[in-house]
Amino acid sequence: MSQAPGAQPSPPSVYHERQRLELCAVHALNNVLQQQLFSQEAADEICKRPLSQLALPRVLGLILNLPSPVSLGLLSLPLRRRHWVALRQVDGVYYNLDSKLRAPEVLGNEDGVSLLVSPPRAFLAAALAQGLCEVLLVVTKEVEEKGSWLRTD
Repeated sequence: MSQAPGAQPSPPSVYHERQRLELCAVHALNNVLQQQLFSQEAADEICKRPLSQLALPRVLGLILNLPSPVSLGLLSLPLRRRHWVALRQVDGVYYNLDSKLRAPEVLGNEDGVSLLVSPPRAFLAAALAQGLCEVLLVVTKEVEEKGSWLRTD
């Protein structure tokens, strides 16, 4: 079928979700996939499920974006800001390297001591439970290329 002379081809149908609340990661996923596949609940579940599958020894560090309360002196305001926090393993021990702390906070080692969850995993689980938490994994290029930051067992 030919078009009339001078007629413009119709533009392709492009799926596009607009920003709602702080769900930009969900909207970005759906926009890239060109359909509504992810909801906030589904994205939250995906974030919680890989937590137990993380191969922490292969991860150089983690950077978390967390809700952070706002205060004026002793007065806590009903506002929430965002704060970036670093976690890193050094010589087998995981540390919370939050820049608001006076010194690094020891979280413990991967195995934990008589705990069902290791201290770094417990810290991550607590951070994720706060809601609206983003976690970035810092890995070597080799680990990234192989996708070996997840356990295969």
